[in-house]
Amino acid sequence: MSRSVLIIPDKFKGTLTAQQAARAIARGWHRARPGDRLELSPMSDGGDGFGAILSAALDASPRSTRSFDAAGRPCRVPWWFQPRQKSAIIESARVIGLAMLPPAKYHPFQLDTAGLGRLLTAVARRNCSTCLLGIGGSATNDGGFGLARAMGWRFLDRNGRSLERWPHLVRLCKLLPPSEKPTLDIVVATDVRNPLLGPQGASSVYGPQKGLRPQDQPAAEAALRRLATVVREHLGIDHSTRPGAGAAGGLGFGLMAFLNARPEAGFDLFARYSRLEDRLDRADLVITGEGAVDKSSLMGKGVGELAERCRKRKLPCIALGGITRDLPRLRRGFTRVAALTDLTTATEALSRPARWLTRLTEQIATSLRCG
Repeated sequence: MSRSVLIIPDKFKGTLTAQQAARAIARGWHRARPGDRLELSPMSDGGDGFGAILSAALDASPRSTRSFDAAGRPCRVPWWFQPRQKSAIIESARVIGLAMLPPAKYHPFQLDTAGLGRLLTAVARRNCSTCLLGIGGSATNDGGFGLARAMGWRFLDRNGRSLERWPHLVRLCKLLPPSEKPTLDIVVATDVRNPLLGPQGASSVYGPQKGLRPQDQPAAEAALRRLATVVREHLGIDHSTRPGAGAAGGLGFGLMAFLNARPEAGFDLFARYSRLEDRLDRADLVITGEGAVDKSSLMGKGVGELAERCRKRKLPCIALGGITRDLPRLRRGFTRVAALTDLTTATEALSRPARWLTRLTEQIATSLRCG
């Protein structure tokens, strides 16, 4: 029996883009079930790949602007422009992304989001009225401190001295807004729901991925906690507990606080612009995946959100990952979960991910031949 299969993976971080993963899955499925109808719709929930995927959905054209990365090194940053809506599409991972930096060369205390602030300032001057901004994949943990400084905000200690680095936020006493604020209406695509602070916050959950060591955690948490306190005192609103405030090392918080940005789940943004509901209506089976399928996949990330939509439709959803963890919990969210490491070693999977993803998909599709 022929099936309509929707192939909708996220990136396999560090190895395959979402587009590459979708093509590898399609190859494997076609080998085992050539009569099935395959529809490829690579996804992004706000992290790496967000710009290319959203720009394709909106028919936006590429632009580029000079800025600098999270370590302050000059770079040229791609972004996209949709002239009919005067809308910019920006992927922060292309300017302050962890993947842009040499591994282990910089400590998160040395990095900030100033390059993104410079990019947003430049975009605001290019006749853009709105901005769709994906913030996943950042190298930073500064709560948006660098971004705000680059856009004119001043952070002062008790003696009126400007703070230059985000770990010094523990001494923050006063905020001074810029004389002129950008008029961009910013929608922030967040790939997680985490708050800014606490055991589920930016420093605790995602800081280690960026190089924060256990001994660094108290200082990082104290700096962001003080930032949240002073923002609340000066601006009269507490953004720190809002879902997504902890995304991208607290960049979600900074965008809400300093630019009045509106957070939206990155997957919901993708789903709207890619007409996901129509695609699900046509599908008999959905295949998704990402580099690591684990409990964080069910904390607002795209693959978990997709699985929930499939569950409500009673539509089978298979998740493929480079590795998998927390299988008992995952099996409650997905029809089936499989990993490249089911077939080979982690080292081999990392060295030839497309080959093993194709082979894993072919194996799964073969098991359905009698279906």
